[in-house]
Amino acid sequence: MNTLQAPPGSPWWLQAGAAALLFAHIAGGSLALVAGAVALALRKGSRRHALAGTLFFAAMLAMAAIGALVSPLLVAPPGDPRWFDSLAGCFTLYLVATGWATVRRRPGTTGRFEVFAALYACVAATAAIGFAVQAAGRPGGTLAGYGPEGYGIFAALFALAACLDLSAIRRGGVAGIPRLARHLWRMCAALFIAAGSFFFGQQQVMPDFVQGSPWLAVPPFAVLGLMVFWLVKLRLPKRLNRFARRM
Repeated sequence: MNTLQAPPGSPWWLQAGAAALLFAHIAGGSLALVAGAVALALRKGSRRHALAGTLFFAAMLAMAAIGALVSPLLVAPPGDPRWFDSLAGCFTLYLVATGWATVRRRPGTTGRFEVFAALYACVAATAAIGFAVQAAGRPGGTLAGYGPEGYGIFAALFALAACLDLSAIRRGGVAGIPRLARHLWRMCAALFIAAGSFFFGQQQVMPDFVQGSPWLAVPPFAVLGLMVFWLVKLRLPKRLNRFARRM
C-alpha cells in the first residue's frame, strides 16, 4: 500500500476520512504550486504578492502536515513505514512555517516560535540520524527503500536549519536584507520540494508522452533558478539594483 486508502471492508467513516485527507493533500499541493508560481511572478512586497504568499502558506501547511503525519502509516515496497517521505513532509512544513513567520515577525525580534522551530529541527535531525543508522545496519542497507545517505542528507539539512535558527535567536532576530533572504530561500525551497514531488513523483497521472520527459525537470529547477536570482539581487549594491530595474 503506497497511497492513502482505507483497507477493503473498513467502516464508512474510516473510508470517508481517508478520502478527505487524500483530497486535502492533493488540493493543497495543487493550490500551492499555482499560488507559489504567482507569488514568484508578482512584484515583491505588493499586496497581491502578499495574498498569493498567504494562499501558498496555507496550502503548503495542509499538504505537508498531512504528508508528514500519514506517511508512517503507509507501507513502502520493502514493507517498511515510509519514514523518508515523512521526513520530507516535516522539512517542508518547517520551511514554509519559518519562512512565513520571518515576515510576520517584527524585524529584529524573536519569540517562542523561533525557539520551538529550533527544537523541532533538532528533534527531526536526531530522528533522521536514527533512521540512517537503522538503514546502515540492515542486510540490504536500506530502510523504506532508501539508504543511510538519504537519511543523512535530511539530518544535515535539519541540523543546518537548527544552527541558523539558534544564530537568529542569539542575535535577537533578523532585519533588513538577511530577513528578506531568510524568507525567500525558505519559501522557494518549500516550493521546489512541492514541484519536485509532483513533476518527478506523480508522473503516473500525466499523459504517456510526458512521462519520463526531461522537460518535467524544468519547473522545479526554474524555482531554484529564480531563488538564486533574487538572493543575488538582494545582495547587489543599490546602484547595480537601479541598473537592473532599468534592464
